[in-house]
Amino acid sequence: MRREILLNDAWEFTIKDQKEVVNLPHSWNGKDGQDGGNDYLRDVGTYRKVFKRPEMKEDEVLSIQFDGANSVCDVILNGVQLGHHEGGYSRFIFDVKEPLQEENELIVKVDNRADPRIYPDAADFTFYGGIYRDVNLVIRNKRHFDLHEDFAPELKCTPKVDGKDGVLTVDVKAEGDVLLEVLDEKEQVVASGKPGDVLKIENVHLWNGKKDPFLYTVRGTLRSEEGELLDEVKTKIGFRTFRVDPKKGFFLNGVAYPLRGVARHQDRPLVGNAITKKDMEEDMDLLREIGATTVRLSHYQHDQYFYDLCDQYGLIVWAEIPYISKYLPEGDQHAKSQLSELIHQCYNHPSIICWGISNEITMFRKTFGKECRAHHKELNEYAHQEDENRLTTIACFSVMNIFNRVAHITDLASYNLYWGWYVPCTPVTGWILDMWHLFYRKSPIGLSEYGAEGMPNLHSSHPKRFDNTEEYQAIYHEKMLKSINKRPYIWATHVWNMFDFGSDGRNQGGEKGINHKGLVTFDRKTKKDSFYAYKAYWSEDPFVHICSKRYINRTDKKATIKVYSNLNEVTLYVNGKKVETLKGNKIFRFKINLEEENNIKVVSGAYEDTALIRRVKEKDQSYIVPKGGNNMSWQK
Repeated sequence: MRREILLNDAWEFTIKDQKEVVNLPHSWNGKDGQDGGNDYLRDVGTYRKVFKRPEMKEDEVLSIQFDGANSVCDVILNGVQLGHHEGGYSRFIFDVKEPLQEENELIVKVDNRADPRIYPDAADFTFYGGIYRDVNLVIRNKRHFDLHEDFAPELKCTPKVDGKDGVLTVDVKAEGDVLLEVLDEKEQVVASGKPGDVLKIENVHLWNGKKDPFLYTVRGTLRSEEGELLDEVKTKIGFRTFRVDPKKGFFLNGVAYPLRGVARHQDRPLVGNAITKKDMEEDMDLLREIGATTVRLSHYQHDQYFYDLCDQYGLIVWAEIPYISKYLPEGDQHAKSQLSELIHQCYNHPSIICWGISNEITMFRKTFGKECRAHHKELNEYAHQEDENRLTTIACFSVMNIFNRVAHITDLASYNLYWGWYVPCTPVTGWILDMWHLFYRKSPIGLSEYGAEGMPNLHSSHPKRFDNTEEYQAIYHEKMLKSINKRPYIWATHVWNMFDFGSDGRNQGGEKGINHKGLVTFDRKTKKDSFYAYKAYWSEDPFVHICSKRYINRTDKKATIKVYSNLNEVTLYVNGKKVETLKGNKIFRFKINLEEENNIKVVSGAYEDTALIRRVKEKDQSYIVPKGGNNMSWQK
């Protein structure tokens, strides 16, 4: 039977004549990719691992599986080249064809240098180098289920809903007696058959988003002619229908299901993209807490484990490739290769409803033209050819007008709009979407990015654009929430971003190398006030939250105490005395006179929150962006 051996420990890593022993996942840009200057090391790093020959039977074979290495990778075992892979975000697997020795030397060369053939080339995030996901030895019988194209899972499952029933076709590549079975959550077989059969599940239990993300297990077993079990593989699937109405938005299983959520980058402080399953679970816990129904997994293929979590917890996913910002005339084949890997490797995930073709591809106008449009058409056609059951989409650059032909190639379109941050006048975002809706009534439109920088250490009683305060970010998102709620036709909205992330070319808010548009800080330890604004609108878990709790020292004589809550009544106490009870919806504002020290408490039923405000004579300079701490550009 197949088995895996994790190969993450004790690799000898060398780069620029510097040598150290590291454990995987690992990136050599965990520090310099987040400290500003846009000067992080982009070079070739060499990983070396000596491992003993695993116990194997004569009829077994070995493969080496890499879940992610950025971005060009050569794998050499005992001096023999096993394979070459281009693309930093997908899985790849190489077979070991030469006999193993008792001790084996595995060398992996990883290259994250700029290459005019390989995406991404220019973007507002760091391209961390390294083997930043797991490496496994995979042992299988010589007669086994083969992977599909692009190292895709052995079981390619296409579930559909037919009335009250589910119908499933499963493609496999194997020689021998194959049995396919569908198991429910109690591991009871509800359907079975052979390759080529249509498996029917009567009264199928639908995968219904956050409300009921029900998953079936598909199991494939391979036996010899004598009945010996040679191989077994499993995958999770879900049965659901969806559609997008240009007037009413997204529908899941025939019912309106507004897609309101966030975008996610995967990196963390000091480790970059070299994150753990525990890190991914923490991200999912925060997504669930805020009440999001969708997540845009930007701007590349994420770890399969995170797609599994989205399946498990019912988040609708926009999946995309790093075809971003700048069209590379020599990169057409690579963009198609990354799209192919994304589709094939992620095909079974019920959470995914659309494939993102590109993001802000018209940013560098000199590189955009007929060739780029033609390539978009090719990618769109290819996505439909490889997956006829999902939609395609695009994230349009903010200044690209709605009549640009590239916006009308895919099934869906969304815009990245930062009115109220990079440019003034927040309401313009809604007006642009209204204009699309007016001119293209049969074409769905969404909001793929919007946001403002906000740092929990910066504060102001009179917040304004570019001050990077927690208060301005919260006010911006309040306006956006109200604007979005007025427009049910928007097929999906994604806040940019759920988490702060590394972008080495940035210098904003006095902290270099970080994009601070997240609703949660880079280390995931601090939920900014704007996080609770969305929680008030999206989550059903009752809570109260006092805004500006970190704005302790103030020179004002009066203050407005702002509270976010999904409850409809909140009472304010100051220094133990009841001040007022307000009834309202999502946002509550109390006006008070400030004493020298003010112990604030808000209560709603069994839920409460507290804060401290001090009245001081001089402004606290730590709340203000230091001089020279606001360079907006990340571009080369």
